[in-house]
Amino acid sequence: MLAWALSATVVGVDALEVRVEVFVSGGLPSFTVVGLPGAAVQESRERVRAALKHLGAAMPPSRITVNLAPADVRKEGPAFDLPIALALLAAERRLPARALEHVLCFGELALDGTLRPVRGAINIGLLAAERGHATVLAPPDSAPEVAVVAGIRVLAPRTLGEAAAYLRGRLELTPCSAGPPAPAPAGPDLADVRGQASGRRALEIAAAGGHNLLLTGPPGAGKTMLARRLPGLLPRLADAHAIEVTRIHSSAGLLRGHGLLRHPPIRSPHHTSSQAGVIGGGSPPRPGEASLAHRGVLFLDELPEFGRHILEALRQPLEDGRVTLSRVGGAVTFPAAFLLVAARNPCPCGYDGDPTRACSCTPGQRQRYRERLSGPLLDRFDLRVQLPRLTPGEVLQRAPGEPTAAVAARVLAARQRMLARQGVANGALAGPALRAVTRLTPAAERLARDLIDGIHLSARGFERVLRVARTIADLAPASPERGLAEAALAEAAAYRQA
Repeated sequence: MLAWALSATVVGVDALEVRVEVFVSGGLPSFTVVGLPGAAVQESRERVRAALKHLGAAMPPSRITVNLAPADVRKEGPAFDLPIALALLAAERRLPARALEHVLCFGELALDGTLRPVRGAINIGLLAAERGHATVLAPPDSAPEVAVVAGIRVLAPRTLGEAAAYLRGRLELTPCSAGPPAPAPAGPDLADVRGQASGRRALEIAAAGGHNLLLTGPPGAGKTMLARRLPGLLPRLADAHAIEVTRIHSSAGLLRGHGLLRHPPIRSPHHTSSQAGVIGGGSPPRPGEASLAHRGVLFLDELPEFGRHILEALRQPLEDGRVTLSRVGGAVTFPAAFLLVAARNPCPCGYDGDPTRACSCTPGQRQRYRERLSGPLLDRFDLRVQLPRLTPGEVLQRAPGEPTAAVAARVLAARQRMLARQGVANGALAGPALRAVTRLTPAAERLARDLIDGIHLSARGFERVLRVARTIADLAPASPERGLAEAALAEAAAYRQA
């Protein structure tokens, strides 16, 4: 007796349809799972056995073979518990086999038959919509994720018994609605920052155009304080970007009971993190902090303390917006279009150039400290800002600074100008698309020639200056569309020399 059910597995951030075939035949009692199952899939036979016995439908003393097709893709996780149990019931004629034909199902089974959530639920829902499966059976805690996807009916049985009763036509299940958007993180306000006008200005430019930012200054200058206020300046995610971000967090198992993530994420890994933790990796490959920061902010505090191999591995995703992990079994690609914000001290002791305290580092120590960051990596920071130590007047200042809400309004207005003009933020422009929106005035063109010769800008470096200059112009109350002025270009170039 043969029966099958449709399910899915998550590979990277993409879901792959899997046909769960169950064949029950005569012979010595056994339960074999084939089709490259991982350890959690192999263990499903014990969970399925206990759940069926609790349902009153103990497994027959027969030879049971479960095949997960396609057989050349590794299957991981406990999501196949429910389809294996339902296909086994259908193979024993305890369920109508035709009831499973147009239903995609997934979920982990507890020993009493209760359905538990699994990672990657929204990814599976997107696959179901793409393949035209009208109905999805999902655990109650995963169903709100799947219901975010339009065009499918999501049912959330609480137990294996309820799922079987629905397929027999003996129970009606109410379609599940999408979960509420994840709440906005309660971030700190920019009004708390005293002084640091250049840092606040750079923060606004970075948020508006999506430009990478490097903050350098002595301990206590406010580098971390400024960086942690950047996410509050970023606009809410559009629908397409919200789905991208939610898919990544769901595949990492970080999404439970919510709908779309509407706010840009911020990730701040410690400098002792491994390369797999920051870039991604493992077995099976999981997204790292760079991918979890997709469409948001990746903040690296104490940048030179990170391993050089980790920092160099960030160079490619900073250019391409994705991380590709190649393994013997194939390649997995994770989205990683993030805004990189980093902070560092000017030297190991932190007081090089500080007029209030003498630096205790030797010239060799300062040189080795600076060499921890390669030239190509530094070249990828559009904005480099030197933050001085606060003056006594700034420390004692009582009046709050400009709040996050006021700066965020300017950032949103500038971002809307960019999207209306070219469809993307200025930080993503390159080549002909960048040249089309950065025509220079005659005075600005003369300045550009002087800058290229004077500070030895490379072609890529000059492109980055143009992107920042375009953002500075877009932040102006009356944004000039006819050409970039000399002042915008001069300010943008100043951020490359810090």
